[in-house]
Amino acid sequence: MPKVLVRIYSWENPKLYASDFEMEKGEKVIVASEHSNELGIVEAIGVDTKEEPQEKILRIATDRDRSVYDEYENQKKELLDACRRNVKTMALEMKLVDVRTSLDGKQIIFAFTSDGRVDFRELVRNLSAQFKKSIRMQQIGSRDEARKLGGYGICGRELCCVRFGGNMQSITTDMARVQQIAHRGTDRISGLCGRLMCCLAFEAEQYKEMLKGMPELFSTVSTKEGKGTVIEINAMLRDIKVKLENGKYITIKKEDIK
Repeated sequence: MPKVLVRIYSWENPKLYASDFEMEKGEKVIVASEHSNELGIVEAIGVDTKEEPQEKILRIATDRDRSVYDEYENQKKELLDACRRNVKTMALEMKLVDVRTSLDGKQIIFAFTSDGRVDFRELVRNLSAQFKKSIRMQQIGSRDEARKLGGYGICGRELCCVRFGGNMQSITTDMARVQQIAHRGTDRISGLCGRLMCCLAFEAEQYKEMLKGMPELFSTVSTKEGKGTVIEINAMLRDIKVKLENGKYITIKKEDIK
């Protein structure tokens, strides 16, 4: 039974399902979600992973499923505009990203970003009264927003969160520090989402391995020419730049440290 990746919501990672059906990438299928059956889009078939799917694809979407889905997609602008008017009137600190109406038409889910917690209870009451449906507000991270919107990084390539998909690991300042680029400032090591760039994770472990046994930056070391302070470490070349007490700069190897 092949493993299939299916994306249900634009702001969430695709989920792994088992399938009894023959299908192609881009196929629309029906899967069980938290609140109802939903239409999802197949992103990959025959996924090579040790993870075992917890659910199976229920069926291939019918013409009626597709028609209902397309109808709700065409209503997105109206829903977002109405919600944004309410958000502005209530002066809520939130940014709407996307909206999705459930396939059964009973619930509307608004995805938004915010720097903090938002009391949206009154907003939900107003929208529920206006649209006569259950309203759910889903707060997402700025990385999820970037994935939904897409784009290209300073490297000229498609954003990592879009290109590689899957669950995004936590990116930390330690990853920048071990690669000795933290000093460049957050603006130069942050992506379009305003968070640290995902690519910082790609070589962090290799740098940690290469730096084993090397002195810490700004630590004091003893060399053949005297004591000095480590001001730079080139992990690739295994070079250590030291400023001696007499003001002279030298470049040495690890084995030159006394």
